[in-house]
Amino acid sequence: MAGRLSGKVCVVTGTGGSMGRATALTFAREGASVVGCDVAVEPAEETVAMVEAAGGEMVSLQPCVLSDPAECARLVDFAVSELGRIDVLFNLAGRSHFGRLENVSDEDWDAARQDEVDLIFYLTRAAWPQLIAGSGVVVNMASLNGQLSFKSLASLSHTTNKAAIIGMTRQLAMEGSEHGIRVNSISPGLIQSGATRAHLDEGAGGFAHEMIGRTLLGRLGEPEDIANLALFLACEESSYITGIDVVIDGGMRVW
Repeated sequence: MAGRLSGKVCVVTGTGGSMGRATALTFAREGASVVGCDVAVEPAEETVAMVEAAGGEMVSLQPCVLSDPAECARLVDFAVSELGRIDVLFNLAGRSHFGRLENVSDEDWDAARQDEVDLIFYLTRAAWPQLIAGSGVVVNMASLNGQLSFKSLASLSHTTNKAAIIGMTRQLAMEGSEHGIRVNSISPGLIQSGATRAHLDEGAGGFAHEMIGRTLLGRLGEPEDIANLALFLACEESSYITGIDVVIDGGMRVW
C-alpha cells in the first residue's frame, strides 16, 4: 500500500526537537520526502540520520533562524532546489516565553512574538507561491494556552501569541481557499518533550502532577500523538477540513 503522504514534499520546522523528530519519522514512514530545519545543528542532523536509517527520505537546513524573513526565504529555496516543490508546511518550531504581566519587558514581549508568531507568518508567506501552485496544506502549531489559562502557569506572552496563531490560521484558510489550500492548527495540552522537561521534573505536587490531575486520560501527551494528528491534517483523509483549531489534550479542557 502507498503511504498516506506518498509523493508529497513536506516541510517540517523544528526537526531537532522531540515533536519535530517524531513528525519527520512519521511523515517519512508514510511516503513523504521531508524537508527539516532547526536552529540546533546536531539534533537536526541526528533526525536526518534516524529518518534515513528507517528507509525514509529527508534533507535538512541547519542552523536556520525562522524569525528572520531572509532565512525563511532560504529554507523555501532549499526545499525547492532539493525536492522541486512544497506540498505541506508544518509550522511546528517555536520558543515559548513565560512570565506575568509585571515581569514582561518590552524586549521580552517582542522576542516572544518573534519566536512564536512572526516565524509562522514569515515562512508561510515565503512558501505561499509553492502552496498555491500545488493546492497545498498548512498546519500551524498553536496551544491549549491559546484558549485556556492556568493559575500556576505565568504565560501572558505565550497565551497571547498562541491565540494569535489560531486567528491567523482561520484567516489563512479563508485566503487560501480560492487556491485549494487548506490551513488548520493544532493546540496541544502538556506534551512530554525536551521543551517541557524543566516543568515536568518538579516532582510530586508540581506542575506536571497538577496537569495530569486535570487530564481525563490520566497521562501526558507524547510527541507521537502530535505527529499522528499532523499526519491526519496533512493527508487527503482530512480533505474537507480547513480553518479549524484541533485540541489534543487528553480531555484537559473538559473541566
